[in-house]
Amino acid sequence: MAHKVIISGGGTGGHIFPAIAIANALRRIEPDIEILFVGAQGKMEMEKVPAAGYTIVGLDIQGFNRSSLWKNILLPYKMIKSLLKARRVIKDFKADVAVGVGGYASGPLLMMANMMGLPTLIQEQNSFAGKTNMSLGRKARKICVAYEGMEKFFPAEKVLLTGNPIRRTSVDIEGKKGEALVSFGLEAGKKTLLVTGGSLGAGTLNDCVKAAINRFKEEDVQIIWQCGSYYHERLNSELADLPYNVKMMPFLQRMDYAYAAADVIIARAGAGTISELCVVGKPVILVPSPNVAEDHQTKNAMALVQKDAAIMVRDVEAREKLVEEALALLNDEQKMRVLSENIKKLALPDADEVIAHEVLKLIK
Repeated sequence: MAHKVIISGGGTGGHIFPAIAIANALRRIEPDIEILFVGAQGKMEMEKVPAAGYTIVGLDIQGFNRSSLWKNILLPYKMIKSLLKARRVIKDFKADVAVGVGGYASGPLLMMANMMGLPTLIQEQNSFAGKTNMSLGRKARKICVAYEGMEKFFPAEKVLLTGNPIRRTSVDIEGKKGEALVSFGLEAGKKTLLVTGGSLGAGTLNDCVKAAINRFKEEDVQIIWQCGSYYHERLNSELADLPYNVKMMPFLQRMDYAYAAADVIIARAGAGTISELCVVGKPVILVPSPNVAEDHQTKNAMALVQKDAAIMVRDVEAREKLVEEALALLNDEQKMRVLSENIKKLALPDADEVIAHEVLKLIK
């Protein structure tokens, strides 16, 4: 009989891409394994997971809205409804194990799995665990983490340092710098800065690049700028005549080319992004997003800063300091070398395989 695994969670690429990576690793190990995803209706996993070749079921669930309390009025009803649907999904699928990667759907699915006595595994991506995962961790059999010191959130005997699963195609950059520069229409031998705020974009990073376009031209620095789908149309109309050295696009289809071309990278500090950056091994400036629960991106970034593996610029200071930090770093070969060497030491490139084997151990 083929083993059956439920993987729950989503909401952002930072949850979805690791989930798909774990599923792909499970399939590589056991080609006949059956995998069902459970996500939140209306969230991006309902599109991304089927595109990756997997079946997904949606729960009608939302997160707690801190900015508008009245919007939480239906939350208890949705939680009960989601728990009942989760119970039905687990029974109908005849799951052997449930995996939670974070996101709205992960809570009710793993909660019900624990209540039904099904073995559960949590994949905690951040250096600061959220309240839901901390609660679920009490009954989980295994908790796979990406940072040291997570015993302060979870029972120590359940914690395993695995790293975060990454998109392997995105970090395969060996020997690609020349073809990457050609693909972006950039010149070899010139300093190249990659600025990425993720698929949706980051307003602060976009403001910083927009204000410094002439400065980058004066310094002869080339820019690969992923501005995000949310901001692209407006920026495209405001910056109709971008100089030759600035390549702005809503989304980077070939992340491996972007990483390969870059000498220095500016990025947010999401857990998945940091895991990719550790494998890529380029000097990094992190600008943590202030719009995340428990300020966990700052904690993610500080885990690297404390090991001299990255530079951090706070979002509130970025418009004043970020460009100067980037230009200073591009002109400091010694600092670039130190950051590169130290961030490579933190890489855990086989997290997807390690976690997949842990999932299968729980079945056997």
